[in-house]
Amino acid sequence: MENKTQEEASTIKVSSLTCIDLANPNFQQSAVSLKQSKKFFALPLEEKMKVLRNENHRGYSPVLDQILDPENQVDGDYKESFFIGIEVVLPGWRATMEKYHQEALRVCKAIARLLALALDLDTNYFDKPEMLGNPIAVMRLLRYEGMSDPLKGIFGCGAHSDYGMLTLLATDSVTGLQICKDKDVKPRKWEYVPSIKGAYIVNLGDLLERWSNGIFKSTLHRVLGNGQDRYSIPFFIEPSHDCLVECLPTCQSENNLPKYPAIKCSTFLTQRYQQSHVNLSIYKQP
Repeated sequence: MENKTQEEASTIKVSSLTCIDLANPNFQQSAVSLKQSKKFFALPLEEKMKVLRNENHRGYSPVLDQILDPENQVDGDYKESFFIGIEVVLPGWRATMEKYHQEALRVCKAIARLLALALDLDTNYFDKPEMLGNPIAVMRLLRYEGMSDPLKGIFGCGAHSDYGMLTLLATDSVTGLQICKDKDVKPRKWEYVPSIKGAYIVNLGDLLERWSNGIFKSTLHRVLGNGQDRYSIPFFIEPSHDCLVECLPTCQSENNLPKYPAIKCSTFLTQRYQQSHVNLSIYKQP
């Protein structure tokens, strides 16, 4: 069993995106949550705007509310979303969403232990209170619409990497997600990620890249719409607000100095969210 764990950790070390087979029936809660998500997005816009996102980015975000790749996008993303955090649950959805939230958090913490092994750290290194012992754990319900055209700067979701440590992604069977395995090479090469029944997609985030001094690269990805509605539920896990994210001791040496300055988690996340979302004032009635 120990050898298998070490082998899995080694595999993760060289991967920018990993799919996990879900043999446990408890994971099928994602399918239930996707159904509930579709019910919410089917509501009239005026009903969804009653739960418009707040300053903490919890709540509803309408189409074009976010622009993730301003250099290549003419408008915002052709998607709408609902952010669910530990402290926010949609009315009537508590049992479904909380059950999925708890299960996704458990899976993310298990993956973090494998990442710790791959970085030559103690298995429970990231379980510290200031890290994932008291994490920021957020679910986001997403619906993509329309037909994308990269040549015209129209995307379901512009190219970006996720901000936190890692993201657990549940999707429906509609294709659209693309990744770029080497984000430093130009021109970028994009590949579709197949939808695998009974599997999650795991994206590595920017904070993990900073922690690992670039050993792990955050996953650059985007979504192209094909005219069909596409639903997904990303689950973002990040260290606590007060965590100081700096190069891990096993990821630096005299010949490999830290590449990124230390930064407080809340400061980093606030900067990234403010850069990518429109100001809430545009939604206020004159």
